[in-house]
Amino acid sequence: MLTLEKFSLGVGDRFAHQAKAQLQACVMAAARGVTVIPVWNKSNREHGIVGSEPASVRAAADEAVRQSGWKQPYHVDADHINLGTVDRFIETSDFYTLDVAAAIGQPAEADRVEAFIERHAELQGTVSIPGIAQPFTIDREAIAHIVRKYLAAVQQAGAIYRHVDEKRGGREFITEVSMDETDAPQTPPELLVILAAISDEQIPVQTIAPKFTGRFNKGVDYVGDVVQFEKEFSEDLSVIAFAIRQYGLPANLKLSVHSGSDKFSIYAPIRRALQRFGAGVHLKTAGTTWLEELIGLAEAGGEGLDLAKQVYAKAFENRDALCEPYATVIDIDYAKLPDPAVVNGWTSEQYTSALRHDQKNPGFNPDLRQLLHVGFKVAAKMGDKYLKMLETCEASISRNVIENLFERHIKPLFL
Repeated sequence: MLTLEKFSLGVGDRFAHQAKAQLQACVMAAARGVTVIPVWNKSNREHGIVGSEPASVRAAADEAVRQSGWKQPYHVDADHINLGTVDRFIETSDFYTLDVAAAIGQPAEADRVEAFIERHAELQGTVSIPGIAQPFTIDREAIAHIVRKYLAAVQQAGAIYRHVDEKRGGREFITEVSMDETDAPQTPPELLVILAAISDEQIPVQTIAPKFTGRFNKGVDYVGDVVQFEKEFSEDLSVIAFAIRQYGLPANLKLSVHSGSDKFSIYAPIRRALQRFGAGVHLKTAGTTWLEELIGLAEAGGEGLDLAKQVYAKAFENRDALCEPYATVIDIDYAKLPDPAVVNGWTSEQYTSALRHDQKNPGFNPDLRQLLHVGFKVAAKMGDKYLKMLETCEASISRNVIENLFERHIKPLFL
């Protein structure tokens, strides 16, 4: 089995121009004694919006590794795929995030529910998990309720896994199961049932993305009870350690935090929990690099700043259409979005102050940041005009990409 290292970072790159800068942040971490494995990820939806192919992600990653002399592993993630979308990723990806959110809550066949309950008598009664203060007691009906909610989703994950395994013809890959897009955080009994079901499906899962308490909005800080988050995160680590022993799951199984970029207030709690358990984590940072591109363009001034202003103006104009697909992961107050005419008069410093995620800066505007986070379609429609400006302003862009990933993400999490 291809094995994912202890600490890994999902690095999205909408336009496949920042792989070298992203990798440099990992190089800097390695120089300080911590190995953080880059996993370049891009979803099928993003490829559709940008007009790219999965091969472009692999090509950019390979070239960055070649130029940087990176000797550690690296991976390319077919992000949020299902049976209908996975085939185009088979040749170029070695990491697959199995997205089964749509199947959560779909009723599993009654005989399969009964078979699961009979097979897992160990789940009934009082279950004590090291690391969780209070043992929990679950009866047959409670288990049946959990199984009815999640079993169909796990079975779908099994179908996708087997399809990928067959298509890859023996070439190894890493499997993640995504369970985060549901109505409520999974309780320890629910996560334990999910992991037991994953074991039954014989999925060699190396990362699992549960639903956590609070809001994980795109591009901005965590919104919620940080103390409760730390409790849930620690309990999830306890359940994973228990399930590895109980069900023979891969020893390196770890939590995956989706929409994990910019969640500064929970990085210290995550780090503390990882240290207590000796555990690893996979953090997906997705669109934060695209925002650093805009910051780099604005910082460069001149035509770069002009283009960044054009992106904002068009995003503002089309804000309803841009925001609709992301409604569950953004909270934008339109009244707090500056008028494009005002933005058009901004200096480089005013633009970057509004967009850069510096909560101490009085100019920071989280509503503007969230809008631009989901507004990459605007830049995609600009085509070569945007891509050529990335090359023109490469120095200021790469500087911001490196600083963002290393200073704001890798250091507080891993160093």
